[in-house]
Amino acid sequence: MTAAISARGLTRRFGEVLAVDGLDLDVPSGSIFGFLGPNGAGKTTTIRLLLGLVEPSDGCAEVLGRDVLNDSQGIRERVGVLLESDGLYDRLTARQNLDFFARVARLDSSDREARIRVLLEEIGLWERRDDPVADFSRGMKQKLALARAFINRPELLFLDEPTAGLDPPTAVALRRELVSLARERGVTVFLTTHNLLEAERVCDRVAVIRQGRLLAEGPPESIRSEGKRSLEVTATDITADLVARLAAEPDVIASRLDPDGRLVLDLEAGTNTAPLIRVLVENGAEVSEARITSASLEESFLALLGEEEQADRKVEA
Repeated sequence: MTAAISARGLTRRFGEVLAVDGLDLDVPSGSIFGFLGPNGAGKTTTIRLLLGLVEPSDGCAEVLGRDVLNDSQGIRERVGVLLESDGLYDRLTARQNLDFFARVARLDSSDREARIRVLLEEIGLWERRDDPVADFSRGMKQKLALARAFINRPELLFLDEPTAGLDPPTAVALRRELVSLARERGVTVFLTTHNLLEAERVCDRVAVIRQGRLLAEGPPESIRSEGKRSLEVTATDITADLVARLAAEPDVIASRLDPDGRLVLDLEAGTNTAPLIRVLVENGAEVSEARITSASLEESFLALLGEEEQADRKVEA
């Protein structure tokens, strides 16, 4: 699969601040790619580098096969962008906003009218087409901003926190619109978000960065598999001594009995659970059920950030 975005050693310094630190990245064409990290991690700066809005201090990147240094205008003509601001004009109607941006994208008049209608119908705003945007809710404005980003039929869409500040039902609706628009048109989506559940549901691949450095990259399930797993066991005759013995087994991080009597073993990634079940049975426990639960993407994300902080402290020491 070809890469819509490819970066090697991409770096950006602002004085003494290293905002993006030697970033290597490949975003497959046609994928929804989640770019995750805490505030100040370098997510927005990375987008600006890929759009050619700021120059890299070091390294290189190509977007849709074009070099960010030498052909940034060509890149921007082929992408759609929704950054921190929705970019809409409150005094204009929904249709007038899209018409303005369609003219900027140099769509001819007949194409503009058809394109605007299709997009407004798809996001459920056709009936509000002649209402001023000032009268729209925040969710409606975000939907219209998403339509604006699609107006030039982009091959690649950059979305920076598109559901931030929205109530859950509106965020879910917007997420559905995003997935539908992207999948139906084969558009590559580069998505930054603090909503880890959102990323887990919609993204084909995710990357986690902190202080401009890439910590992990891959499908959400591969990031989760690197995190903690738990073995939950329903059994009878589990004694306190047996719980303590299991806690001492290799690759067992912790062992505890829940109030409902269920045994929970927190495990290192890749732990073989069969020997643990054997210990239970050999010590008189009667096991009726055992199941493995993996860490969520959010738990794995927090674990990655925690490991990086610990590594930083060791270096400083």
